[in-house]
Amino acid sequence: MTTKPVESVWDFPRPPRIDEVPWRIRVIHQGVTIVDAPKTIRICETSQPPAYYVDPQFVSHDHLQPAPQAGSFCEWKGAASYADLVVDGVVTPQACWTYPTPTDRYTAVAGHWAFYAQVADECWVDDEQVEANPGSFYGGWITSNVTGPFKGAPGTLHW
Repeated sequence: MTTKPVESVWDFPRPPRIDEVPWRIRVIHQGVTIVDAPKTIRICETSQPPAYYVDPQFVSHDHLQPAPQAGSFCEWKGAASYADLVVDGVVTPQACWTYPTPTDRYTAVAGHWAFYAQVADECWVDDEQVEANPGSFYGGWITSNVTGPFKGAPGTLHW
């Protein structure tokens, strides 16, 4: 396991920073491994725990289906598309997202997938199971080396 620096989300920049990190990322849902990646890209933005973007080669696409009429727009990264997780016929709506054609600054995450820890059963960074970002809008993953307070919980929208 790689030693990670202790970081405050209030030291993360705007616009967000992209970091390539040598940390193993796993997403497990309904007992099925959806992601097992030996490395990842994370995006660090002021007030939010990092969001981890996994290269599509490490994602089990058999368990993803496009989320009907789901999308969002990030002022930094551009238009996002969403997918549902499907395991044994059970659909978990809008569990992950990708930026198919992000803005020039964020092309490193084009086609990579990020997963909501609020929705997936287990999300891991190395050997640490993450805590979900409060609320349902931000998809950051909280690990023991990342400190808040974190934007996303009720009452934090206008921070």
